[in-house]
Amino acid sequence: MLDVLLNPMVLPVTIPVIAGFLCLLLPKALDRVRGFVAVVAAALTLVAVWPVFRGGNQVADLAGWVSLRIDGLSAFVLLATAVFGLLITVYSVGFMKGKARLREYYAYVLWTLGASLGAVMANDLVLLLILWGFLGITLYLLIGIAGPDAADAAKKSFIIIGGSDCILMLGVVLVWVKTGSTRMDGPAMALGSRVAYVAFLSFVAAAFAKAGAMPLHSWVPDCGEKAPVPVAALLPASLDKLLGIYLLVRVVVDLFTLDGLMKGLLMLIGAVTVLFAVMMALVQHDMKRLLSYHAVSQVGYMVLGIASGTAVGIAGGLFHMLNNAIYKSALFLCAGAVEKQTGTTDLDRLGGLGKAMPLTFAAFVVAALSISGIPPLNGFASKWMVYQGIIEGGRGGRLWVIWLVAAMLGSALTLASFVKVLHAAFLRKASPDVARKNVREVGFTMWLPTTILAATCVAFGVLVHHLPLPYLIRPAIGASVDFTGVWGAGPATVMLLAGIALGLVLYFLTSARKVRTCQPYIGGEVMSEPYIQGVARGPSRDVEVTGVDFYQTIQDLPLIHKMYDLAAKKVFDIYDVGRGTAMYFIEALRKAHAGLLPVYLTWVMAGLLVILYMLMRLWG
Repeated sequence: MLDVLLNPMVLPVTIPVIAGFLCLLLPKALDRVRGFVAVVAAALTLVAVWPVFRGGNQVADLAGWVSLRIDGLSAFVLLATAVFGLLITVYSVGFMKGKARLREYYAYVLWTLGASLGAVMANDLVLLLILWGFLGITLYLLIGIAGPDAADAAKKSFIIIGGSDCILMLGVVLVWVKTGSTRMDGPAMALGSRVAYVAFLSFVAAAFAKAGAMPLHSWVPDCGEKAPVPVAALLPASLDKLLGIYLLVRVVVDLFTLDGLMKGLLMLIGAVTVLFAVMMALVQHDMKRLLSYHAVSQVGYMVLGIASGTAVGIAGGLFHMLNNAIYKSALFLCAGAVEKQTGTTDLDRLGGLGKAMPLTFAAFVVAALSISGIPPLNGFASKWMVYQGIIEGGRGGRLWVIWLVAAMLGSALTLASFVKVLHAAFLRKASPDVARKNVREVGFTMWLPTTILAATCVAFGVLVHHLPLPYLIRPAIGASVDFTGVWGAGPATVMLLAGIALGLVLYFLTSARKVRTCQPYIGGEVMSEPYIQGVARGPSRDVEVTGVDFYQTIQDLPLIHKMYDLAAKKVFDIYDVGRGTAMYFIEALRKAHAGLLPVYLTWVMAGLLVILYMLMRLWG
């Protein structure tokens, strides 16, 4: 048994699991030691992952039934998972300081890290299913750390993820019935029968629920808003995206052979996910909920790239999966810094943080530009590859134009929503709440991870041909696979910097010396009452137009307002729809079971008659 636990491929799982038990057993008085143990364990896990990442393709069959496999794809996701686990653990030391239930928190985080690494290496669908289910439990427990206010979000996440786990179990059983094996390194199954289609859709549903794609997305905004920020950054922002898209790639590339019908379905879901989620993000007033909807929207790009079936598209989807984990984690960690220093992430109550928190502001700007697809950052590089994959995969058809327009429009709307956040939280004058608190920058353990992630956004965009593509993405899709369509990052970066420099020179030679004072321009809007922090204050000559309300009028546009109305009624929330449907039948059964013995005897006799009829039909 000890030999199995110390196996180089098992060690990345062993270390965080054992360290998690240690964090759980340490007395409450040693909270600082507990955080140190968690950070050291996460660092040692990364150290243990490195030789596995560098070791090339390998398969290990352990203890008679445990089968682990490392190839280019799993090695890439394995390394990314370990890196994000370490960064979030370091951040947690500062953010969670002084909070309750640290004993459980660090244990759950480390167990989540270990189970995630095990799921990535699993070469047997049964092992994958076990670890997948365990991750659903730790997700529920981590969200619940936030207290009673997060109970509903925890329950909702558990039911959606748990329900998808049951569907995944169905898919595993069907694959076993069809092929006689649950190994993941066997030949791909053709989609030529109903059983194969049901199995394929079962795996896709599990991947979509974990990654947060529509229609199984509604747990992500609730989790992002209610869970502790490090949990949101660790799970829906990074690890769950990595795991969900990893499974989707395995399903599309290795387990099944994608046909035209399923390809079209995936492309449709990807396009709808991009647009619907970003439209919801535009009108949010809470920073964490806004970021959560963007976490959903970005999954659409990954699905579009992978479903294109082209080398550049799949590579772009995987690259965007990695990039999203980088900039989305940075954005959530910045939101956590804001919450730590101000006590809120309500955009109506923020402002003036650009000067008070310069490092957080700089990291947020870089991550916001990256998620919006602004060159030369990494988000633009991966989105460009996804666009190329859509075009190449759509040859001979017409629908590719719709998918491409949806993807490009999604980027424009993403930028618009982050203009709103940047103005409301960082660039406008401080709100009364912020002004009273003397806000300053967060501590080292909190700004260091966000700075590293923001710097990575720049490095992976400017050095796309030298860092991520050759060492991570190309090995993940196969060393022999080649693709074109990647933009020239180096020359473009030089030209962009030259243009910025020339613009600054012209500015200082002309406009900088001619300061002009004028009345504020509010775009022709008639505002009889000023709205300060989103609340009417009565007649005044001082009018402040905040970023919070930049896009509120979108909800009044024809057709679009109906979508927002339906969203407000939870029509697109599969959890609420399912709960409402279940309650309808439950109420019907409650009325039928009146507590009277004659009524129960009638039901028993009716059931016996139905069974008798079915037996007679069976015996013919």
